[in-house]
Amino acid sequence: MALIKLKYNTYLIIGAILLGVSCKPKYESTEVQMEDITEAVYASGIIKSNNQYKVYSTVNGIIEEVLVSEGDSVKKGDVLFILKSEATKLNTENAALNKEFTSSNINGEKLEECRNQVEIAYNKMILDSINIGRQKKLWQQEIGSKSELEQKELVYNNSRTTYLTALNQYEDLKKQLKLQADQAKNIWKLNVSQLKEYEIRAAKNGIIYGLYIEAGEWAGLQRELALIGDAHQFILSLQVDERDITKIQKNQKLFVSMDSYKNQIFEALVTKINPAMNEKSRTFELEATFIKRPPVLYPNLTAEANIIISEKQNVLTIPRNYLVADSFVLSEHGEKIKIHTGLKDYQKVEVLEGLKPGEIIRKPQP
Repeated sequence: MALIKLKYNTYLIIGAILLGVSCKPKYESTEVQMEDITEAVYASGIIKSNNQYKVYSTVNGIIEEVLVSEGDSVKKGDVLFILKSEATKLNTENAALNKEFTSSNINGEKLEECRNQVEIAYNKMILDSINIGRQKKLWQQEIGSKSELEQKELVYNNSRTTYLTALNQYEDLKKQLKLQADQAKNIWKLNVSQLKEYEIRAAKNGIIYGLYIEAGEWAGLQRELALIGDAHQFILSLQVDERDITKIQKNQKLFVSMDSYKNQIFEALVTKINPAMNEKSRTFELEATFIKRPPVLYPNLTAEANIIISEKQNVLTIPRNYLVADSFVLSEHGEKIKIHTGLKDYQKVEVLEGLKPGEIIRKPQP
């Protein structure tokens, strides 16, 4: 019985020891090390071809013809789509006819008739002027009566008034006809311009990367019809949070990853920063160019980037998830230690004061 009791007590002691060991909390720890650290800003976006743009119609209408296919190269001014425009064509033809008609009126019968009336009135005025001159000479020779002279003067004054009236009417008619001709010409030009809007043309040289409409479909003002861009040159269009934009400068290096190229990193440089913030997303747009671009690229491929803000070599660092309230760490015994930090990346933090190389710190419990 004593032997059995001893064994039982031994089991209790061993169990207690094991229980104590199993209940003792376990902590992750790490050693403070000297390493290189890089501060970077995250950005996301897409690939764009150089001079990439979307094609829209400037008028509402139904697509009558699609003259290009995806992958076609186009030049500035090439017609891409034709919209139905029967009413506009008729208006243009009518405007052309009216232009020709009003133009012919400038040298037409109506103006010629008015010109003849001016000439007749002028000749009569000259004749009456001669007659009054003769009558004055006779009167000086005391031949004839004063009433006859006054009658000749009245006739001359009337013919002079008739001539001036006819001349004014002629000038007014000429101005009116010219105005009508100019207006008709402008209306014709306007209709021709409107008719051209039914031919949707390429704004720049490039390649057709996307066609989003077919013949017979409605082309509204807001509907994207095609995507055109440079065939060989591509840029990165990236979005950066407003909290980070003040850290970004032109010519900063960035490392780019893409879903299309798994496990590959490409280098690029910031080339442009758009100063206008997108109020909806609270982000800024920037552009970057590859230092050495991937072998094959297409517009709208997604990309993520880390923009290098600053770099330091051989500095004191700790893992970022060991920080407590951004300015403390835990010693290996669980005591809080005040530290001053410097650069931070997504994994490491530079320690300026408070720790020494080789010290052991404890990871805080979640």
